Amino acid sequence: MGALKGKDIVSALDFRREDVEELFKLADHLREEMKDEGVLSYGKGKVLATVFLEPSTRTRLSFTYAMIRLGGTVIDFGPEAASSRAKGESLEDTMLMVDGYGPDVIVLRQRTPGFAAKAAEICKAPVINAGDGWNEHPTQALLDVYTIWRELGRVDGIKVGIMGDLKYGRTPSSLSYLLSKFNNVTIYYIAPDPLQIRDEVVEKVKGKVRYYKVGRPDEVIEELDVLYVTRLQKERFPSPEEYERLKGSYRIDRDFLMRFKHIPIILHPLPRIWELDTSVDALPQAKYFEQARNGMYVRAALLKEVLGV
Repeated sequence: MGALKGKDIVSALDFRREDVEELFKLADHLREEMKDEGVLSYGKGKVLATVFLEPSTRTRLSFTYAMIRLGGTVIDFGPEAASSRAKGESLEDTMLMVDGYGPDVIVLRQRTPGFAAKAAEICKAPVINAGDGWNEHPTQALLDVYTIWRELGRVDGIKVGIMGDLKYGRTPSSLSYLLSKFNNVTIYYIAPDPLQIRDEVVEKVKGKVRYYKVGRPDEVIEELDVLYVTRLQKERFPSPEEYERLKGSYRIDRDFLMRFKHIPIILHPLPRIWELDTSVDALPQAKYFEQARNGMYVRAALLKEVLGV
């Protein structure tokens, strides 16, 4: 492949359609290799530095597992409170320090929208954005669309409902951008007005996808191939009062889904709180834990390509 060797991955817009399709095929290939051999040798002698300055379970673990399964080494920055960040060190100095030790790739998560791009400018090692505040999460979009591709056998022509906190969430933007690389895709943005998709996201997908803004999932659910549920980003709300006011704006449970003749595939970037009830877990359309598992394979594929191994 080679097109991604040494490249920073800051936005889902950084990918071409052919990059995405090749990554999906490579992820499937690595899945089989890992099943047969366990730990591979592609990453031998390579070092991944993980710098997570916001909490993470799936992204941190899947990148760590991916690098180790590729045969490489992972150096974790550790909790921000135990670092010189707690003494007031700037993000720029922190990243220069991490980069100075010579990692082969850096995976960065932090809360400042747009800082991933700044880190990519100042670091010699390729930087992969693992979430920059409410802005983007490009590798989450990769595993989301990879899951759709595996489940439906296609991405072209699908209808996707993205539901929940579309204003403060970073996954709806990156998912929208990646879906815009495919043909004849329709996106329904399902949220109350105060949580609707941000204008800059709509501007970037306009003319590339059909999109509609709707208030409730029952308005469109039988039209959908995929329902992508997201949580309210409590930590990003300007006030606790606004969070409490909008909490409960949407919720998916088994009883709700059983009202419809057609139930779409249900995805969720996780963690879930109350917006996706555990009663949905037993349904064959519930694919969110498989979605999380897929993250290791697609991130392994991305690491392999960025490292050029």
